[in-house]
Amino acid sequence: MTVQGEHKRSEILAILVDGQFHSGQTLGELLGISRVSVSKHIKVLGELGLDIFSIAGKGYKLSQPVTLLSQQKIQQSIQSCAVVEVLSVVGSTNDVIKSKTFKLQNGFTCLAEAQTAGRGRQGKRWISPFGASLYLSMYWNFPAGYHSVNGLSLVVGLAVANGLERFGVSQAKLKWPNDIYVNDQKLAGILVELEGQVGSDCHAIIGVGLNINIVDSKAQIGQAWTDMNKITGNTPDRNKLSAVIVDELVSAVEEFERKGFESFIQRWCNKDWLMNRPAKLHCGSSIIKGIGKGVDHQGALLLETAQGIQRFYGGEISVRAE
Repeated sequence: MTVQGEHKRSEILAILVDGQFHSGQTLGELLGISRVSVSKHIKVLGELGLDIFSIAGKGYKLSQPVTLLSQQKIQQSIQSCAVVEVLSVVGSTNDVIKSKTFKLQNGFTCLAEAQTAGRGRQGKRWISPFGASLYLSMYWNFPAGYHSVNGLSLVVGLAVANGLERFGVSQAKLKWPNDIYVNDQKLAGILVELEGQVGSDCHAIIGVGLNINIVDSKAQIGQAWTDMNKITGNTPDRNKLSAVIVDELVSAVEEFERKGFESFIQRWCNKDWLMNRPAKLHCGSSIIKGIGKGVDHQGALLLETAQGIQRFYGGEISVRAE
């Protein structure tokens, strides 16, 4: 995708957000391009996840309203030290941060309308349709090094859940180590990536993907999922939500840096999706079965197994039927 092409698609979207039909000829005249070029740009927008009606004789129209992210509105609403940058389409917001890591201040946050290479843990693809979710990544430097970030992804999940409560999502649960669930369906995912050398600063890239209003036909998600529109019956203002999530992240990470994960344990366990539920943990080729018993002071998963309470620092967890 070229920068020029991306700019033209942004211009088309800025026109279509009024919710009216616009002919290909009108769009072409406004943008100084041909009707064929307009059609090609509309096709790309559709591939990015936007649902656009195309009716002969009437033109193009968004199937549902889209409120585009505004860097100015988000920045004005933020109460913390965070500085934000809003982009249209990126590979992934984590990668944008990585490309700038050593030039950033704590709390710098990149948001995007869509990702073409979004990913979750273990390289799994994260579906990122245009304008349907929040895709953001925040930078934070930990001078104390790698040993100081144990439990960070759990703290991030708690921060996002706290922000969601302010928008009517009070029943969110945290699935160790990095997912947010509502009614046993995934609402959000977290990907924390670490850069740096052993014995020196640890640079954390904190990625969050939060489903807002995803058109079912565009979802292509291989697991049970939900979004804020389905949960609350309405679509929140993404600019206001972005500012709240960013502020909650900054507040939580600042506390984490001062006190470590131990001060978050009880709050996290209160929202633990696995607490007292039968579960199985996939660790490589091994499967461990047990009952969820929260997490320890380093954020390790506690499972009550036939051998007693055991700690686990990695693996894929799921609830199992008894």
